[in-house]
Amino acid sequence: MTGTSKLVIVANRLPVKHVNDENGARWVTSPGGLVAALKPAMADDVGVAWLGWTGGLDKEERPFDHDGIHLVPVPLSPLERELHYEGMSNGTFWPLYHDKVEPAEFHRHWYDGYRKVNQRFAVAAAEQAAKGAVVWVHDYQLQMVPGMLRQLRPDLKIGFFLHIPFPPPELFYQLPWRRALTEGLLGSDLIGFQTPEGADNFRRLTVRLGLASRQGRHDLNVPCDVDDSIKETTDTRPVKLRSFPIGIDNERYDTAARDTGTIQAAQDLRARLGQPHKVLLGVDRLDYTKGIDVRLRAYKELLAEGRLNAAEVTMIQVAEPSRDKVEAYVSLRERVERLVGEINGDYGRVGFPAVHYIHQSQSFDEIMALYRASDVMLITPFRDGMNLVAKEYVAARYDETGALVLSEFAGAAVMMKDALLVNPFDIDGLKTAIVNAVEMDADEARRRMKILRRSVKRNDAISWARDFLDELEK
Repeated sequence: MTGTSKLVIVANRLPVKHVNDENGARWVTSPGGLVAALKPAMADDVGVAWLGWTGGLDKEERPFDHDGIHLVPVPLSPLERELHYEGMSNGTFWPLYHDKVEPAEFHRHWYDGYRKVNQRFAVAAAEQAAKGAVVWVHDYQLQMVPGMLRQLRPDLKIGFFLHIPFPPPELFYQLPWRRALTEGLLGSDLIGFQTPEGADNFRRLTVRLGLASRQGRHDLNVPCDVDDSIKETTDTRPVKLRSFPIGIDNERYDTAARDTGTIQAAQDLRARLGQPHKVLLGVDRLDYTKGIDVRLRAYKELLAEGRLNAAEVTMIQVAEPSRDKVEAYVSLRERVERLVGEINGDYGRVGFPAVHYIHQSQSFDEIMALYRASDVMLITPFRDGMNLVAKEYVAARYDETGALVLSEFAGAAVMMKDALLVNPFDIDGLKTAIVNAVEMDADEARRRMKILRRSVKRNDAISWARDFLDELEK
């Protein structure tokens, strides 16, 4: 079962997508921070493989090389996608790990499908990894892979990183399969979280379940084999828990923001908006965790109270389509679009709506123009692992202008203390923060943005990947 790759990345999706256009059918690199973070950290002399699903269904696809990385497709059937991805991952884990903003569902057939897919990923990783290789498993779709992989290949160094929040034990305990899932994660040598809070939540969970003893502040001792039948063994191995706040490709955003094309596009955008005094911006997936409806309600009340004037302030809300067949997302879209209609009906003018609502995916260039054209960035999730949009906006403000209103429940808030931090459940506090951002004087805005930019630059995607891999190698 031993392969040749010294470093194996295991993620739900491969970092490519298949396109068929005027240039023919081919693979292109997918947008996203994970491949940008990992590629510079991969030494040229190390054999690297990336395992993941291509997005195709019932297709057996052969491994192939793309952009210097060996890609190994892991197939899924339509039923497996339904049970593992749409069901257990996004119907159970996503709401539960985000503090049950929407109710989580618990179904045995979802779990069975999830376990089956995780086993397939573990077998594929075991077959690809060289003896003593490093395997880095990513995110909530693959939480059982580390434990399964350790059973197959105890010689490997196994790391796991969770990109979303890890919930308090009191929430996680609702899972009927809490023990098996925790054992799966404990197959790792190093478990990374976005925040110290996530690491501490997991530590408390393992101790409560009796699966580990505390070794250090966050580190654990676990039985060499966590099978129930030999749970009483005195042989243990260490598992290290640590927060590794993920960053962005800072240089890419900073360079793009300074590009003359971006500058001109931002100027043209403000002209089309009627040269408002201030532009508010929200950029999110249309997801119930993001607090889009809350910020719209806050904006509507500010207009009604006269604290903001639609003739001077306008708002742009990008809500990229997401899971549009799931009932909770359909309901959210209806609420958001109803609010947009009410705000524009009450406060918009002919040719000048108070809210510009975009329910479409935006290209990188379009997003950069929006970042440069806006004066206030509104990021108000009820719970978020990190929220890289906050860091992207800051990286784009090379002239140290602009203001960031940021939920204190986003992982980014741990390091971005000079944003205007808000509790998204407190709509009056959110309204005050928006007004303060709009009215902030230039010197204060520059002072805050300078500190924010320093933090984003220092903790970029490359340093995140290198820190994790260096820690795992130890």
